[in-house]
Amino acid sequence: MADSATSAVLSAHAATPPWAQGERVVHIDKLWSIFGSGDNAFAVHQDLDLDIYRGEMLSIVGGSGTGKTVLLRQILGLLEPGKGSVQVLGRPGREMGGEGAASRVGMLFQHGALYSAFSVLDNVAFPLRELGTLPDALVDAAALVKLQMVGLKPEHATRMPADLSGGMVKRVALARALIMDPPLLLLDEPTAGLDPNGSDDFCALLRELHAELDLTVVMVTHDLDTLFALSSRVAVLAEKKVLVTGTPQDVAQFQHPFVQQFFQGERGRRAMAPAPAGSGPAGGL
Repeated sequence: MADSATSAVLSAHAATPPWAQGERVVHIDKLWSIFGSGDNAFAVHQDLDLDIYRGEMLSIVGGSGTGKTVLLRQILGLLEPGKGSVQVLGRPGREMGGEGAASRVGMLFQHGALYSAFSVLDNVAFPLRELGTLPDALVDAAALVKLQMVGLKPEHATRMPADLSGGMVKRVALARALIMDPPLLLLDEPTAGLDPNGSDDFCALLRELHAELDLTVVMVTHDLDTLFALSSRVAVLAEKKVLVTGTPQDVAQFQHPFVQQFFQGERGRRAMAPAPAGSGPAGGL
């Protein structure tokens, strides 16, 4: 009898998609994102549902105006749901924007959003220094560790943002997002503005950090190469909701005008083409 019960549990677990077998990190239920008021009010999202699970790398795609970045802002707690709820790490999303938020959620903004008047070291150290609980020497040491983690050298610490290449800005911003060791990392167009080699290098870095730090990653991207290189799952925003989720290959077959245009165009077919022999897997996802 016990063997039968065990088999039933194992069978149910095996039938569950891999991304749904872990802890639920983000739970979005019947979300309405409403802007304006009265007769001028309009909803970007209506009854949007989405679950994100520990350890996955979820990419959010959608056409212009579908609210991709708005959804990230809801997860960050920077927006209040008009209706519905957003739960992040078991707490209401609105609490993510409060004290200690950087220890729960890290954010990499599209253009880095570095403080132009701060050095690289001070940019990375800023969230930790703001806590005011650690001596400056320890904060600086932690920032240097994070810079090394993203592939930068100690001599880069004294540079100013204006002296950095686009790829280095991304790495500094990533180091800052990770300074508090958050379990959840949000990325807004992480490879935008990078050349193909820089994009490939940054994707390789993200894969490495995802595995090393046991991160859950949520990424908005329109870049198909980045999407296929990193994503364990894709969520498509259309018609004011999450239209479909699944592996990139499965979502690409979904019958909808935006999905077909996005995935089945020339760039999409090229991104989905089998990798050349000997190139290795895309991060084991």
